Amino acid sequence: MSSSLLVVVLSLFVVSAQAALFLTLAAASLLAHALPEKFIGLFAKTTFLLSTLASLALFAVVTLGGGSPVVVPLGEWLATASYHFELSLLVDPLSVTYVTLTAALCGIVGAFAHSYLHRERGFNRFFVLLALFALGMTLTSLAGSLELIFASWELVGLSSALLIAFHHERPAPAKNGLRTFIVYRICDLGLLAAVALSHYELGTGDLELLFRDLPELESGVPTVLALLLLLAACGKSAQIPFSGWLPRAMEGPTPSSAVFYGALSVHAGAFLLLRVSPVLDRSLVASAAVVLVGLLTALHATLSGRVQTDIKTALAYASLTQVGIIFIEIGLGFRLLPLLHLVGNAMTRTLQFLRAPSLLHDFHQLQNAVGGHLARTGLHLERSVPSSLKRRLYLLSLERAHLDDLADRYAVAPFLALFGFLDGLERRGIERLGGVKRG
Repeated sequence: MSSSLLVVVLSLFVVSAQAALFLTLAAASLLAHALPEKFIGLFAKTTFLLSTLASLALFAVVTLGGGSPVVVPLGEWLATASYHFELSLLVDPLSVTYVTLTAALCGIVGAFAHSYLHRERGFNRFFVLLALFALGMTLTSLAGSLELIFASWELVGLSSALLIAFHHERPAPAKNGLRTFIVYRICDLGLLAAVALSHYELGTGDLELLFRDLPELESGVPTVLALLLLLAACGKSAQIPFSGWLPRAMEGPTPSSAVFYGALSVHAGAFLLLRVSPVLDRSLVASAAVVLVGLLTALHATLSGRVQTDIKTALAYASLTQVGIIFIEIGLGFRLLPLLHLVGNAMTRTLQFLRAPSLLHDFHQLQNAVGGHLARTGLHLERSVPSSLKRRLYLLSLERAHLDDLADRYAVAPFLALFGFLDGLERRGIERLGGVKRG
C-alpha cells in the first residue's frame, strides 16, 4: 500500500470512528434508550484508543514521507456557476499533531469521567457531548477548507456551551453557557466573513489554493483576512477582550473543564492561526495585532489568576496565560515553537484539572505530615510592585478587569436599546394599522 493511500485510509478511519461514537450515543439518547454505563465507557475508551493509535500511525507515515501535505477529497458540498464548496481533509504534520493530541486527551478524560460521573443523571448526555466535541476538533484539525473549518468550529462551540450548562437544573450554569455561546457566535462572524472574503477574491475556500494564490491578492486583502481569522481565534481562546466568559465556563463538570479550557478548545484559536500562518506572514499589521492580543491576555490572566479562590478558575487563568504567550510566539513568526508549547501546555493542564478535585485533600495531608503550614511561593512579583499600585492591581484583578461590565455597557446595552426602539416602532405601527387606540 502506497504512503498516500495509507494516509487516506488512516485519516478517514479516525474521522469515521469519532462519528460512529457520536451517532451511536446520540441515537440512544434520542430514542430514550439508556445504555449501560459500562458499555458507554468501554465504547468511548475503545474508540479513543483506536483513534489515538491510528493518529500516531498517521503521524509516522506523514513524518517519514517528508511532511508533504496530502489532500483527501470528500466531494463537493455545493457547486454553482461561480463558486464551488469542496469538502476535503488536509493531512500534514500540523493537523496530525493536533488530531493525535485530541484523540489521546479525549480518551484520558473519557476514562476519568467514566468513574467521576458514575450514576450521574446526565452520564450519557456527557459522553454524547464529549463525542461531538471530539468529532468537531478532529474535523477542525484535518479540515482542508475554510468552509469545513467553520462547520466543525461550530460543533466545538455548541458542545462547549452545552457542557458549561450541563447542570441545567440550576440557573447559573444555563445562564453562563448561554453567555459563552453568544460570545462564540459573535466572534465566529470573523471566520464566516473570512470564508466570504476568500470566495469573493479567489472563488474558493480551499486552503491549498488560498495559500498558493496569496501573492496574487491585493496588499490589503491578506491583512483583512488575517484580522477576521484573529477575531475568531480570540473568541475560542478567550483572548482579550473576550476573556470574560472563561471563569463562567467553570460551571461545567471537571472532566469537561479539563478537555475544553485546559487542553483543546482553549488552544483551538492558536491552532487556527498556525493553520493559516501563510496569511499572517503576508501581513505585518495582523502579526503585530496577534502579538498585542497575546501580550494583553497574558498580563490579564496572570493578574486575575493570582486572586482566584477556587482551583479550577486559577488553573483556567494559568492555561490562558500560556495561550497568550503562544499567540505572541505565533505573531513573532515562530511556527514549531508555539506548536510544541501548545502540546506541552495542553497535556499539563489536562492532568492538573483532573487532579483538582483531590488536590485540597492531599494538600491538607501534606501539611499534617510536615507539622505546619507550607511556605507561600510565587511572591517575587508582589515584592517588586509598590504598595499603592499593588492595591489597585488587586482590585482590578479581583474584578477580572471589568470585562463583563464593559461588554454589558458598550456592546449589550446599545443592542438592547436599539432592539427596544425598533420593537416600539413596530408595535405603534401595528396599532395604527389596526386602529387600536391606547387606553
